[in-house]
Amino acid sequence: MTSQHDVIAMRIAQKYGVEFNRGPGPDVIAPNMDIEVETMDTIDSAYRDLQSYRREFQRHRKPVYIAGVDDFSTKFAILLTQYTKIGVMDQYGNIRKHSAH
Repeated sequence: MTSQHDVIAMRIAQKYGVEFNRGPGPDVIAPNMDIEVETMDTIDSAYRDLQSYRREFQRHRKPVYIAGVDDFSTKFAILLTQYTKIGVMDQYGNIRKHSAH
């Protein structure tokens, strides 16, 4: 059975012309951005992962995004990342807060 997370990740990956990454690292790795698809339960850990990812790969100049699986998680991600360089997308891959890379 495919989870809501996987459905959203596949939808966003398709929108950006790439494959859903089921392995380690971001869920969607596009040439010009990396995206973590998250539920309310996982947004906090994604936020920490993306912050450390940016520190670990300082030469990494691609924007990074959290994509919420629904409106509630997207709004929470916007609040959580308000004073950060992490961007936020909705469940359709539309940017709601731009990443400042």
